[in-house]
Amino acid sequence: MGRVAGKVAIVTGAASGMGKADAILLAAEGASVVVADLNEADGQAVADSIGEQARFMRLDVSDEDNWRQVIADTLKVFGRLDILVNNAGMLTIASIVDTDLAMFRKVQSVNSEGVFLGCKHAIPAMEQSGGGSIVNMSSVAAIQGISFAAAYSASKGAVRSITKSIAMYFKERGNGIRCNSIHPDGVRTPMVIKAATGKDSASEEELASLKDADMCNPEDIAQMVLYLAGDESWFVNGTEMLIDNCSTITPPVGLS
Repeated sequence: MGRVAGKVAIVTGAASGMGKADAILLAAEGASVVVADLNEADGQAVADSIGEQARFMRLDVSDEDNWRQVIADTLKVFGRLDILVNNAGMLTIASIVDTDLAMFRKVQSVNSEGVFLGCKHAIPAMEQSGGGSIVNMSSVAAIQGISFAAAYSASKGAVRSITKSIAMYFKERGNGIRCNSIHPDGVRTPMVIKAATGKDSASEEELASLKDADMCNPEDIAQMVLYLAGDESWFVNGTEMLIDNCSTITPPVGLS
């Protein structure tokens, strides 16, 4: 029996990168999975590759009505909700002086407001199911900041903080739900290539070119998602999981 057998998960941003890896692994370990994304073609392809236990649902994480619909449809199709992986995100490369207000607000609407909306509307469904696990994708940027990604750093800092607030709410309420955040450093995903090159898409060759860089793979993050989603992490709540190969404790250049 799989580690999340019988559970139902919604994974946002699941058409590619980390979200895709999360959805595939959760399904392989027995969960039914909602592949949620704006990218309908790639999202449907991921759901099709998983099979009958997966459904694609179009989701704009910044749209509250869309969240309500996806959760209602999840309950209609699968009858319950046990796991929410708030993975969808965007990355803009710009320092504080090069970030305009429209860009800043756009990043917040996806990265932080999207997490807020997902958690807010998933909680009642999880309570109906008798408990659950929320996994919020943050970043090392929430801990040490990134000078060339001001809006992104701010948004991931918000994810880090709201995760702890939600976790405390769950503990006080005693509703059997947990909330934790994951903080990766570099991950070989199309988003990283797109941010670095300014392109709208990343080829397999470009992703392969990162193979020797100090980066991990989406599947490495998925293993942590699986652990936090399953019952074996029943006492893990409000924790921030670093997957960064010491990047947050490495002394600055010149001080080592």
